[in-house]
Amino acid sequence: MAPVVDFVNVSTVGLESSPVATALAGLRANEARYFKNKYDHAFTTEPAAKAKKAIEWVHAILEKERGIVIESRPLEATAFQVENIRIAYVFYESGLSINVMYTIDDPKKRAVGFKLSDGMEIPGELADRFKFARQKSKLAGTIRGSFFVIKGEY
Repeated sequence: MAPVVDFVNVSTVGLESSPVATALAGLRANEARYFKNKYDHAFTTEPAAKAKKAIEWVHAILEKERGIVIESRPLEATAFQVENIRIAYVFYESGLSINVMYTIDDPKKRAVGFKLSDGMEIPGELADRFKFARQKSKLAGTIRGSFFVIKGEY
């Protein structure tokens, strides 16, 4: 079983090759804290090589919905379900985090979210397509985020 992401003692394990590993680890911990507090879900991630199905699902949605192909290498990913929401996260070497929140019974509540780690540039494949809002996080510093609504069925 994959280890639970610790949001008290933040670790860069699995993310060391990222030039913004500390900020990306904080971003991952921020997501773990959110799911623990909101859904009492233990957020786990595994190396990209073991999480191919989750990564392929996220990449298929990006490609089919918006023609987006992420150039950075995936480092870690996870996929799980809480309540009626199917969720996947992919954490990339560049510092990018992409999540899919896909409600099973409500097609109007499905979206892809992008979060940029503190210190990274906006990836070229996203720069001209999205505006990024800023939010502060004790774990991750300044997070820049954006999203789009999913229209298709996946």
